[in-house]
Amino acid sequence: MRIPLRSLIFSLFAFTAAASENIYVWPKPISVKWGNETQFMIPLSSTFQISFPNHTSLANAVSRYKQIISEKPWYPIHSPDAAPSTPVSSTPLKQLNVLVRDLNADLQHGVDESYNLTVPSDGTPATLSAQTAWGAIWGLETFSQLIHLYNATSSYPLLIPGPLMIVDYPLFPHRGITLDTSRNFYTVQHILRSIRALSYNKINVFHWHITDSHSFPLELPSEPALAQKGSYPGMTYTSQDVREIVEYGRNYGVRVIPEIDTPGHTLSWAKAYPEITTCSDLFWWEAGTSWDDRKASEPGSGHLNPLHPNTYKVVNNVVNDVASMFPDNFFHAGNDEIIPGCWMANSDIQKFVSGGGNLSEVLEKFVKETYPLITAHNKTVIYWEDVLLDEKIKVRPELLPKETTILQSWNNGPNNTKLITAAGYRTIVSSTDFFYLDCGHGGWLGNDSRYDKQVSDDGSPFNYAGGNGGSYCAPFKTWQRIYDYDITYGLSEEEAKLVLGAEVALWSEQADGTVLDARLWPRASAMAEILWSGNKDSSGQKRYAEAIDRLNQWRYRMVGRGINAEPLQPMWCLLNPGMCNLNQ
Repeated sequence: MRIPLRSLIFSLFAFTAAASENIYVWPKPISVKWGNETQFMIPLSSTFQISFPNHTSLANAVSRYKQIISEKPWYPIHSPDAAPSTPVSSTPLKQLNVLVRDLNADLQHGVDESYNLTVPSDGTPATLSAQTAWGAIWGLETFSQLIHLYNATSSYPLLIPGPLMIVDYPLFPHRGITLDTSRNFYTVQHILRSIRALSYNKINVFHWHITDSHSFPLELPSEPALAQKGSYPGMTYTSQDVREIVEYGRNYGVRVIPEIDTPGHTLSWAKAYPEITTCSDLFWWEAGTSWDDRKASEPGSGHLNPLHPNTYKVVNNVVNDVASMFPDNFFHAGNDEIIPGCWMANSDIQKFVSGGGNLSEVLEKFVKETYPLITAHNKTVIYWEDVLLDEKIKVRPELLPKETTILQSWNNGPNNTKLITAAGYRTIVSSTDFFYLDCGHGGWLGNDSRYDKQVSDDGSPFNYAGGNGGSYCAPFKTWQRIYDYDITYGLSEEEAKLVLGAEVALWSEQADGTVLDARLWPRASAMAEILWSGNKDSSGQKRYAEAIDRLNQWRYRMVGRGINAEPLQPMWCLLNPGMCNLNQ
């Protein structure tokens, strides 16, 4: 066992009946119950073993958690003079038995992820029981978090609290992150590390926003020109890369959902197929024109042309290839931010509109043609909310069957979630007000004279020069802001049932692999807990003070596991519990 020097400043946390709520597990389990007898810190035997049924992903999980337990044990950060107050049992724990009822359950939306974990104190084996292998993987994560190093020189340096029983399951089945790999490129290793961190947090979805206007990095057998001409030089994902990412995710209990954004955000398609795109050679927002006359909401501009027959030949090939590469039952097809100025720059669309048509009908034609291409592969279609809620260009609800359509919300917080669910659609919540992790890092456009202000506009000390720094969704979303969000706020009981869960999103205008970990973690961990067990204590109060202590510890644990999560507080706050809170 490798024992870092920093273990000298770490000591044992006391686990007592009164402090049972303070078990440092993230996300917090649904229920933790202690046995009636004396509570102990139970040594882990030097010959500790995990028995488990035959299942490839579960076997891989057991192997890595045995390594985490033995090589990366937890050192709770606490005052160096803290003394243990819970007795150490003389009977070591020698075995964990993993029991799975349904080994054939596939990793798809709605799979049972519950587990029960029992840790006795009499030397009999601990038991982890789950309906599926995917629930068992989450139970292994919790088991690994319960174990920590007490005394490196002891015969049994690793301890686990007991006797206890954990009953655990997620409140929401869909818990994910959206990562944009078009605007800036991430290597396969960056993506794999992110998936690993997702699993540590019991986040089960990696929503891969693969393509956008800026690049088309996915190599497709039927349409090789899209990546050859539309990607950044040397920055593509091969079919083998995709297989590796999907299989890696499966071994960590993480689904990989692809997004091919259409018909907007498709400038990158124009390099291979200029005839099927519109406004791809035009500046995104000409000087002297209004915002409503723009060609895109950010550089660069380009939409697919729904009136060109070759559009559907190319889209069909793309859908067929992507559907075969990604086994998940969900397929994200974008459909956000259709800009009137881009389509109206095309002569065919101009003629259609002058002849009595409108741009919503143009979008409806695209949806009518492409929706069946996706559902033919037994996929549920995910669209961004714009397809139904945009003020200017949207489709009629009857074109979006509720059984096979999910709408991902991102505007107007709870208001749009309400509109979607009131219309009877399932939704995934990704509100810019709470869940956009790229917000608050400043603007990225050049030649922006709005920054040329030495004083505030109105003289107010709070109206700073530069305003929001050019970030349209400022301010920065702190972990508290994320943790505060009740994603079913304002919904009826029936509407709340349509909320599948949520995703935090990292759009990559100002992010790449050099900052990926810090942009995601531990802020995404805050979302992980509210989707798993909620953000309130038993009295219904938000549990910020209790959560910050566990999240602080969890951040250090993630760093120990190779995830470069950003710090939340000075270490002094952990060494002096409660002293960094507001007494309000």
